[in-house]
Amino acid sequence: MRQETMTGRERWLAVMQRRQPDRIPMDYWATPEATENLCRHLGCDFDTACERLHIDLPLTVMGRYVGPPTPDNEDIFGVRFKTVAYGTGVYSERMNAPLAAYNTVEEIKANYTWPSADWWDYAHLPGEIAGKEYRIIRGGGSEPFLQYAALRGDEQAYMDLVVNPEMVHHCLDVLFELAYQNTLRIFETIPGAVSITYVAEDLGGQENLLFSKDHIREFLLPRMRRMMELTRQHGSFVFTHSDGAVREIIPDLIDAGTQILNPIQWRCAGMDRAALKRDFGDRLIFHGAVDNQQTLPFGSVEDVRREVVENIEILGAGGGYMLCPCHNIQALTPPENIVAMYETGYEEG
Repeated sequence: MRQETMTGRERWLAVMQRRQPDRIPMDYWATPEATENLCRHLGCDFDTACERLHIDLPLTVMGRYVGPPTPDNEDIFGVRFKTVAYGTGVYSERMNAPLAAYNTVEEIKANYTWPSADWWDYAHLPGEIAGKEYRIIRGGGSEPFLQYAALRGDEQAYMDLVVNPEMVHHCLDVLFELAYQNTLRIFETIPGAVSITYVAEDLGGQENLLFSKDHIREFLLPRMRRMMELTRQHGSFVFTHSDGAVREIIPDLIDAGTQILNPIQWRCAGMDRAALKRDFGDRLIFHGAVDNQQTLPFGSVEDVRREVVENIEILGAGGGYMLCPCHNIQALTPPENIVAMYETGYEEG
């Protein structure tokens, strides 16, 4: 086995700064059930699995909640959840939409209490990162339309863009400001430590955008740009997660400040890897791209190995690629395929 010359942090930074790493960084996204299956297969705990598979796992830091207590199975926004088993995995599903009954901004202002940034404390963060300088640190970020959909209900949230835009603007202003303040306080508490900030929004489906481009440009991009500017001002890289067929809006994301694009679901319409690399490879780092719709759950070990090599050859040509599944690995994925992904990335990357 070859001798590695970089830590995980150094490896991530080399790719993000367009320098040559000793090998491509490899990240890990999976459900708890998939991780349990992997650890059982390898006969070890998760930390040991990361070492054996050469995974460069980021250290995620966040504020510690010290606000008003919430009831069991309810979050700080008043959204209640129940656990639903789907046979191969268990997910928490929403049971209510706290803002669904309101028809105007005035009603929300009169009846709903938003969380405050003061409900989190950050004093623990210096101790949390001490001694972990070898790991890349991820902290802060935003994904407010996802939260807006939880508050209004998915169908109503998308309808609001057309029939109730003033409510969307009001709620997104509040949610983005909360995310902005939380992110700023992380940066100020551990200055210079955070290298990745997650400024996300799911914009794409399997075949097309989930929103019109006009709506993305009106409701989301200006607010995302502000988050991205904050991120870059504090020396962190903008990591934008957006599922699905987002090819049409990528130029806008780059213009807003996106530096790393995840998850590269290349089976979706318009997401051809070679075309993405050709058109955006000089301005974007690509993160993900190991297919989690067919290859990882249903392919053979050789299928996985072949795809990893393709990703490295296509998206990693000249640098600018970080290997990771294109979303959370699900429980039905054979652990042999997970091992094959990382072993091949280590051998070929």
